[in-house]
Amino acid sequence: MLNMADGLARLGALAENPVVRTLAEAFAAAGFDLAVVGGPVRDALLGRATHDLDFTTNAHPDDILKIVKPISTAHWDIGRAFGTIGARVQGEQVEITTYRADSYDGVTRKPTVEFGDTIDGDLIRRDFTVNAMALQVPAVKLIDPTGGVEDLVSGVLRTPTDPNVSFGDDPLRMLRAARFSAQLGFSIEQATEQAIERLRETLRIVSPERIQGELVRLMQTDDPVRGIRVLVDTRLIDEFLPEVSALRLEIDEHHHHKDVYEHSLTVLTQAIELEHARHPGEAPDVPLRIAALLHDIGKPRTRKLEDGGVVSFHHHDVVGARMARKRLQALRFDTETTDAVATLIELHLRFFGYAEGAWSDSAVRRYVRDAGDRLERLHILTRADVTTRNKRKATRLANAYDDIESRIAALREQEELDSIRPELDGNQIQQILGIKPGREVGEAYRFLLDVRLDEGVIGADAAEQRLRDWWALRQAQAPRG
Repeated sequence: MLNMADGLARLGALAENPVVRTLAEAFAAAGFDLAVVGGPVRDALLGRATHDLDFTTNAHPDDILKIVKPISTAHWDIGRAFGTIGARVQGEQVEITTYRADSYDGVTRKPTVEFGDTIDGDLIRRDFTVNAMALQVPAVKLIDPTGGVEDLVSGVLRTPTDPNVSFGDDPLRMLRAARFSAQLGFSIEQATEQAIERLRETLRIVSPERIQGELVRLMQTDDPVRGIRVLVDTRLIDEFLPEVSALRLEIDEHHHHKDVYEHSLTVLTQAIELEHARHPGEAPDVPLRIAALLHDIGKPRTRKLEDGGVVSFHHHDVVGARMARKRLQALRFDTETTDAVATLIELHLRFFGYAEGAWSDSAVRRYVRDAGDRLERLHILTRADVTTRNKRKATRLANAYDDIESRIAALREQEELDSIRPELDGNQIQQILGIKPGREVGEAYRFLLDVRLDEGVIGADAAEQRLRDWWALRQAQAPRG
């Protein structure tokens, strides 16, 4: 629970931050108001670490630039049209924004900007009451016109004004509600949640890039599952990631399978736990987390009712990989993230063949080759995908994966497993066979790669002889004109 005495003490410490003091004194000397606003104030009251400093002021962009130039080592006005000036002050990046109110016209994807006259007016137009507080400096005065402190104490997310108006001003705020619910562990006030479900279709006017940014921020939280449940329960997720809610497959009395939606959320939770355990202190692995959430999205399309009350999902890994790629491209994810997620989904079932019967060294090499630099993510996803309550089965699968990781490590000691390639390169193939660059060189390369995967290192001389034998057989089998 929030202790106000401690919270106010932390606000005092925030006001004494060297960057805050420098800016406060500069703006006061120029005759303008300045306040730390939003997340830093909220986090200071909650005792959470503050990473970015955002300020609001009655100064307009031209005045802000004049004030920050003498006290900053760099400044930029890329957000000038929205009233925002960025600067680097004493080594820290800050953003300073004129009092404003963003709104959509209900048609275009870009917000319009109007500058305001008062800080209360600026705060009232923000997304949630817990983010609508400001610390005026250098006076060290908390400004809270919408009851943000009370909502912090209660652990509630509520819009400062009528949620219909607030979400109408910027529909992305509905997605932010899910993100802040996950980030802060707060519940969403009933009227606010009902408005999200009622207004969910208005999210369509928001650009895919902005939606993607909020989705990434949600996945970076310690408990994204909480936010995902909000998105699914309000059906907001159907506007940009409908494959997730589609996982809630009906189960009839004759055909049984595990709850795919709940299973996927469990896999995501377990993947995050493994991520923290195996790589403590590292930044959240967003591609891994998205793959964990989406790894079974191919199941609804491949679901088949079999005799004996069994439900099958043949090839849901391949189908799901294609679906994920298409969806992430629509959300404007970068190529690396899209490829990583699709690869992990396509490969996430491969291990279970190993658990049913030991693989040859060749199969292990191919597993490593196909995963490439995503192997560690695949290790985590595959382990997280075990959600059975059968302890004996869970132990067997865990031991099997321990075994495959040990075999990969042993092979890595013997061979350059992370960079498996033929023992002859393209230039050598051309020289040995007396051919020019083209399709035949690629076929020869793939033949030698298969030899390398199947048999390991055989040496350059043996590889050359195998290449010559393959080429001679190929020439003999070629049709004669």
